Amino acid sequence: MGIDGAVRALGVPASWHFYVISLAAMLALAGLDFVGALFAKEWAERQHAGFFLAGLLCFGVLFAVYAASLRVAELSVVTFGWIVFLQVGLLVLDRVRYGVELPPGKWVAIAVILVLQAYLVLAPNTATAEHSADHLAGHVHEGTSP
Repeated sequence: MGIDGAVRALGVPASWHFYVISLAAMLALAGLDFVGALFAKEWAERQHAGFFLAGLLCFGVLFAVYAASLRVAELSVVTFGWIVFLQVGLLVLDRVRYGVELPPGKWVAIAVILVLQAYLVLAPNTATAEHSADHLAGHVHEGTSP
């Protein structure tokens, strides 16, 4: 059973499948990328082959999940969401585990970037397509070519 079948089995309405699958893909990709980043950091500091192999496996699984998610979700939506969740996770990790403190101006910049990324992901892309279709239909009805 694929991800779409799993979403159906959960009883999610069909109109929400795209959103649920996209969100699940974003979270899975961000989680795998986050864990892979942790393995990379540990390998860089300790040079232990286990961390290297675990990271390699993690990023291999990430690639497989990414490819599978693109069968049912939009590339731009999944990728932007993945980046947003990853950024937030890494900022929290840096703050909690490594004690990194950012000045208020950087927090404002982060908030603005996240809002802009949310706009890119969540704003409908159909306005341009509808405008083009209306424009084309106008030319066809007028008897002219586009």
